[in-house]
Amino acid sequence: MQSAELEAWLRLGLIPRLGPVTFRKLLSEFGDPDSALGASTNMLEKVVGRGLATAIGDGPDRDLLSSTLDWISREKNQLLTLADSAYPKTLLEISDPPPLLYIKGNSELLKNDALGIVGSRSATPQGISNAEAFASELSDSQFTIISGLALGIDAAAHRGGLNGRNSSIAVVGTGLDIVYPARNRKLAHDLSDRGLIISEFPLGTKPVAANFPRRNRLISGMSRGVLVIEAAVKSGSLITARYALEQGRDVFAVPGSIHSTLSKGCHALIKQGAKLVETAEDVLSELGQQLVEGNPSSVDASPGSNPELLNAVGFDPVDLDTICGRTGLTAENASAMLLELELNGELARLPGGSFQRLR
Repeated sequence: MQSAELEAWLRLGLIPRLGPVTFRKLLSEFGDPDSALGASTNMLEKVVGRGLATAIGDGPDRDLLSSTLDWISREKNQLLTLADSAYPKTLLEISDPPPLLYIKGNSELLKNDALGIVGSRSATPQGISNAEAFASELSDSQFTIISGLALGIDAAAHRGGLNGRNSSIAVVGTGLDIVYPARNRKLAHDLSDRGLIISEFPLGTKPVAANFPRRNRLISGMSRGVLVIEAAVKSGSLITARYALEQGRDVFAVPGSIHSTLSKGCHALIKQGAKLVETAEDVLSELGQQLVEGNPSSVDASPGSNPELLNAVGFDPVDLDTICGRTGLTAENASAMLLELELNGELARLPGGSFQRLR
């Protein structure tokens, strides 16, 4: 796309309060952004109303336009439009594809088959371990991993995807000049170096709550399927799963303890028809793919260094008094043995003093 044509797309995309639906309506009426920008106020009013017609006539904020053009000129930064051949084909299948996509990183990843992995921001150590393992194996087995750069499961999925052959894409709910949450700054830099970050929002867009459900529809829209790992009943992850179903994508869920609030959302999805999965092979077989030979299983079934104590702990979070009651150990002896298991990576200490076994 020529620079003048790209600038016309950007100018129209930066008009305040002009959303994707109205943008596409203007394209349908006038053919291209340049023609829409050059239309008279009277002609525009017939399509978008007086307020937006006036805003289009006034044009975008000049400083934002200038800074965005400068951003696009830098290495690794691009602006994709609906007219670009590189625009993700899967997004063209959904009901409301964004007219503009700001991207930073390796745009070649957009050509790959992708799988979304989402889940709780307040994930357990086991959930984080599962997300990294699933993402790494699936990335090694053809799929680029897509998630939302949130804390918890999202971040773990990105790390696992980056460790695999087909890397990871983050779809964010802010402008690409803002990293949110700030704790994921290093991960965002890793994604821009070895993966890709995408946003439909202009530079400078802050983390407004309403933007994140919109981001979720792109995670599912770009994916062959969506895997949910740990989610409460009222969770943004379930919004992503709902979008996936509406878009005709597969939905997968990892089951968990019946006592954990972070399993309730996954169990609800399974009851509604989501595919219960325990390993990466389960996901791949549903999508007609095979695990790359030599990859480890997602679930480590090894007995551990102290199988008797691990069996007493079980897989649900449990406190020290309960462990002592199950084993007959004193609190002092049990604490020493639990610390050893924790240092071996077989056990995690949770907030509040509880313990959870790690597969």
